[in-house]
Amino acid sequence: MSTVSHQPDAAQPRRQWSSRLAVPELWASAAIAVMWIAVIVTSIYGGDIATIDAGGASSNVPSGVVVALFAFLGTWVVARSGLRHTNKNDT
Repeated sequence: MSTVSHQPDAAQPRRQWSSRLAVPELWASAAIAVMWIAVIVTSIYGGDIATIDAGGASSNVPSGVVVALFAFLGTWVVARSGLRHTNKNDT
């Protein structure tokens, strides 16, 4: 029996840091992280959305809830488009 020897790791070309910035998954993940950081900051430091109707009844909703709704929708869109795996050989 014979074995196949593999090339050492040093023989493979290393990718430059600038080529690593072109990875779409990196930017999609960063965008999702920033969206949820905005939710956290808004939840901590944001005010409430206060409504008062004509009858005098009032309600308060934390503004972080509204921002979280839009962050959820944004996460869904960014994940579908930025993390989609497509074959570059397809024509």
